[in-house]
Amino acid sequence: MTATVLTGGTIRTMDPARPLTDELAVVAGHVAARAPSDARRIDLGGACVLPGFTDAHVHFPTWAASRHQVRLEGTRSIEEALERVARAAEQLPPGRWLRGLGWRVDDWEVPVEPHRELLDRVAPGVPVALMSRDYHSLWVSSEALGRAGGDLAVPGGVVEAGDDGAPTGVLREMAAWTFRDRFSAPSHAEFLEAMHEAVRVANARGVTAIHDKDGWLGALELFQRLRAEGGLTLRVWQSVPFERLEELQALGLRSGFGDDLLRLGYVKAFMDGTLGSRTARLLDGSGVEILSAEAFEDVVRRAARAHFPVAVHAIGDQANRDALDAFEATRELWEPRGLRQRIEHAQLLAPEDVGRFGELGVAASVQFSHAPSDRDLADRLWAGMTDRAYAYGALQRAGARLVNGSDAPVEELDPLAGLCAGVRRTLDDRPPWHPEHAVSVEDALRAMTVEPAWLTHDEDRRGRLQPGRLADLVVLDRDPLAVPVDELPGIEVVATMLGGRWVHGYDA
Repeated sequence: MTATVLTGGTIRTMDPARPLTDELAVVAGHVAARAPSDARRIDLGGACVLPGFTDAHVHFPTWAASRHQVRLEGTRSIEEALERVARAAEQLPPGRWLRGLGWRVDDWEVPVEPHRELLDRVAPGVPVALMSRDYHSLWVSSEALGRAGGDLAVPGGVVEAGDDGAPTGVLREMAAWTFRDRFSAPSHAEFLEAMHEAVRVANARGVTAIHDKDGWLGALELFQRLRAEGGLTLRVWQSVPFERLEELQALGLRSGFGDDLLRLGYVKAFMDGTLGSRTARLLDGSGVEILSAEAFEDVVRRAARAHFPVAVHAIGDQANRDALDAFEATRELWEPRGLRQRIEHAQLLAPEDVGRFGELGVAASVQFSHAPSDRDLADRLWAGMTDRAYAYGALQRAGARLVNGSDAPVEELDPLAGLCAGVRRTLDDRPPWHPEHAVSVEDALRAMTVEPAWLTHDEDRRGRLQPGRLADLVVLDRDPLAVPVDELPGIEVVATMLGGRWVHGYDA
C-alpha cells in the first residue's frame, strides 16, 4: 500500500486538541506522524479533508434494491403514482413481482387512501407490492394478496379493511413487514447484485462506514458474500433482530464479533410506528404499540446478558418515554458491560425526556433530513407539538450523544444532504422549520464522524484523523466550516479513502 501525503488544503482532524493540520500522512492504512520521503504527495488544491462519513441508520440492501424499483416520491396525486406503476408493469417480465416505494397519502394534493383495486386496474394480474415512504405501510394488489391466502393478521400489525370487511390492500407495521418477508422481498441474488453498485455510490458520497438495519433479511450473509467477491469497501456495524438473541447466545457470539470491515453490532427492536402511517405512539394514547414498556425492558435485559446493545425505533413521545424508562430500569445490568444503547429517530419528545438521553448515556440516533422532509406532515398531524419535534438542537444542548443517519431508502443515502438539513432546517426556499432545533456545522460533522465511531467502540481507531488511527477520510471541494450556510448544498465529494486505499477519486 503506497504511503500518501495530503497537502495544500484544509485538513480538519475532528480532534479538539489539534483541529487543523497543514498536511496529513497516511502509511500502511493509518494516519501517521510522518511519511517516508518517497510517499505519493497529493496537492489538495484548496480542498478540505475530513474523517470519512458514517451513515448511522441505513437499510443498505433495501436501499440498494430500491434503486432499481418504481419510485413514487414526488408524485402529486394518486393518479400520477398509478401512472408510474402502469409504465413499470408494461416492462415487467411475466410472473415477476412489481416492487416499488415512496408513496405517502399526505404528499398528494387530494389525499386518497390507496386500494388494491386501483393497482388491479393499471397492472391486471400482476403481484404489486409498494412500500410507503416511511416503510411502515405496504400497498398491494389483489394478485399479491392472493399469495398470502388470507393469512395477513399478525400481532403488532394493522390490516386495513373496507366497509365490506375485505382487505383494502394496505397493510401496516408488522403486517406489512411480515407480508414483505414472506412473499415480496427480492432474492438474495437480486440484493447482492444491487449492493455491488450501491457500495460504489456510497463511497462516492464520502461514506466509509454504515450501521445497517437490515438484519431481518439476512444482511450479514449478504455483506459476507459481497466481501468475498471484493465488493465491500466500507465498514459495517450490523444489526440483528432481537428475536434471534437465543441463537446468538447459543453460538457464544457477542457484540463486536467480526473484523475491521464487518462486525455484528447490536440487536434491533421497535416500540411503535411512524408519523406518516399515523401509527406513532403518543402520550394521548394514539398510535400502534409494537412492544410494550415491559416487553422492551425484557429485551434490554436479555440483550445485556448476551452482551449486545439495543437500538430501538421510537417515534412518538410515549414510545420514547417507554424506551428511556426501560433503559433506566436496566441500567445496572448493561452499563457495567460497556454496552452503548441507542434510540432510533426520537422524533417527538416530551420536554422532560430530552435531558434523559444525556443523563442515561443513551445515544439519540437521528436523521437530520427527516425534519425538513416531514415538516408539512408534522404541522398537520402534530399541530401544537412541533416545538418539541425533531429537536436535535435541544438534544445536543442537553448533553445527548447525537449520531446521524439517512434512514435510506426513506431518505437518500447522502451525508452532505443530511448536513444541510441539520444546519439549515430546510430543503427548499422556505424559511427554516423550527430553527431553534438546528445544529451547528461542527456538531453535524461530529454526528457523522466522531459519535458513530463511539457507538461501535471505535473511538480510538476511527472518527478522528490522528496518528495511529485508520485512514478513513473524505476530501470535499470546499470546507463546510468556512463557507456561508447557503453554500452548503453546493459542496461536493472529490475523493474517499478507506484504510489508506482510495475507493473513490484520485485514481481509485
